Amino acid sequence: MIKAARLLLSSVTKVLVLADKVVIKQIINSRSKVLATLEHLEKVSSFQEFVQIFSQFGNEMVEFAHLTGDRQNDLKDEKKKARMAAARAVLEKCTMMLLTASKTCLRHPDCESARINKGGVFHRMRLALDQVIEIVTDSRPNGENEIHPTSIYADIKEFKMKVESLRDNLHGIAKENLTAMLELILEHTEDFTDSAYTSHEHREHILELSRQARVELEQLVAVWKQAQCLKAKEATEEMELAIIKTRQCMSELRRELQNTALESAGELLKCYTEHVVLKELKASGVEGNLEVLAESTSKLSEQKEQLCETSQLLRHISGNEPLEITCLHAEETFQVIGPQIISAAQTLALHPSSKIAKENLEVFCEAWESQLNDMSILLKEINDVFEGRRGEKRAYLSLPRPGKHTANLKVVKAVKLDAEEQAKIAKLGLELRLHTSDVDAETERWEDQENEILRQAQSMSSMAYSMYLFTRGEGLLKTTQDLFHQAEIFAEEGLRLHSSLHAFSNQLEEDEKSSLLMEAERFPTLCQQLQLTCRTPVHGKAATFTKVDTSIQETINMMTVLMKVLSLCYKLLKKYKVDHTFLGTPHSWRGNQMQTVANGESLEAKNTDTFGVKSLERHMANLTYLESK
Repeated sequence: MIKAARLLLSSVTKVLVLADKVVIKQIINSRSKVLATLEHLEKVSSFQEFVQIFSQFGNEMVEFAHLTGDRQNDLKDEKKKARMAAARAVLEKCTMMLLTASKTCLRHPDCESARINKGGVFHRMRLALDQVIEIVTDSRPNGENEIHPTSIYADIKEFKMKVESLRDNLHGIAKENLTAMLELILEHTEDFTDSAYTSHEHREHILELSRQARVELEQLVAVWKQAQCLKAKEATEEMELAIIKTRQCMSELRRELQNTALESAGELLKCYTEHVVLKELKASGVEGNLEVLAESTSKLSEQKEQLCETSQLLRHISGNEPLEITCLHAEETFQVIGPQIISAAQTLALHPSSKIAKENLEVFCEAWESQLNDMSILLKEINDVFEGRRGEKRAYLSLPRPGKHTANLKVVKAVKLDAEEQAKIAKLGLELRLHTSDVDAETERWEDQENEILRQAQSMSSMAYSMYLFTRGEGLLKTTQDLFHQAEIFAEEGLRLHSSLHAFSNQLEEDEKSSLLMEAERFPTLCQQLQLTCRTPVHGKAATFTKVDTSIQETINMMTVLMKVLSLCYKLLKKYKVDHTFLGTPHSWRGNQMQTVANGESLEAKNTDTFGVKSLERHMANLTYLESK
């Protein structure tokens, strides 16, 4: 039996290794296709050619996102997971930037700032694609070793361990090693004391603790040498006391650095929540006011330096390697997007009547705002580590454990998805976003923006987008119960749309009427199924996650039908020039939005710019329209 078991385990291991190689090969091939299409996109010179190639690029990026998302979930190394998440975030955001930057360059081919803006996006996407391959193949280009800047938190932890080890090994550590380690730590504290955003009180306290740390180490070295001279076999009382004092001093220094970084970051984010500088940039660009633009770009450059410096301080005290990587990603993002916003604003100022240039600036500003939001989430995560809440997180399985029964489990209360669950739902979230993009692109083509069918479709798209934000841990839907409530409202709006479609079909000839109703009649079944899913009680965390997964998938199915119906209605309206008065006085679709569960604020507040979100298919529709003009 033992021999057979060993053979079985050996065979299973070989199968798993082979499967792993297959997955890696798929990701490498997918990345090669994306890179090849990226090369073509960079060289296109006409809108028509760009639309065709970008359509292919979009499909390849979705496939790549799915493959890398699965791989990210499978990774056991938390550092690699964090690096993969950072690379995938860059690719997701850069896809939008690439689209608008390329459009701007095609419309204004002689504009130097537009070329710089576009070139920066392509370069960043290639770096992110390379990083993904480095992670999945566990390699570095040209055989280089992976190097990350050291953090004070890690250095202090190692220093305290070395000091502690003196008890058991009086002769194994050189004095110079401890002195060098302390000096390196104190050198890094200069990032805090030299910062213009560190308060005088914090600066003085850090300097005082640094001086005290040197004194305590000198005292420790003195009693250590004395114990060695006496040929003591174990630490003396004086040495024990010196070790305790040294460790305590370093703990106080670390705590002071943590407080300094968190307070500085918190104050900085409060200052920038209104996005005043971004608004000034947009206004000066639209007005073509180069003088005001120069002042605003100077302010944004200063803001960029502040945020990069703050990201460095947070990295020093973040507490673990995955968070350090997230801090590095934040610093790199601010460092890159700042100049890109400036080049986009310069292009708009040179061509103030250009809608494409204005749209491009909007996309880069949205990316900046998104990164500020990510930074506030990062602050909370770092604070959780310091307060010990990180340890409360339990391992999550997407399926119940074999042999376990749920009879004694209580009904799960409304909960938030954790980071692991968000990663698992990310694929469906991406699909849902693309479907909302389809619908938004279609609704933009309608001339009559007061059409009730159009308003109901916009309402459904807005709600679906808020559900997509939930999969990313963003937006006003905070818990699973919020999501299910929103999905129910979404289904009710689908039933109202079904009634409007029936009313519209009565004005059509028999053939067109039957083709429209064939699609429209799918709504009642889909809506009822979604409502049933949302109202069915579940037990246990795994079942709740499955319910979330099912709700989003059914929402995607409804959005697919909605897109077909909208496209068909648009064609019929064009053909018949139907009088729309049968739809009556339009009621505000936003009035149907779910009230936020957290603070009573309507989702309208969040979704006022929902249709300003520039997604892939929406921009492609715009491109097609512009090309026809």
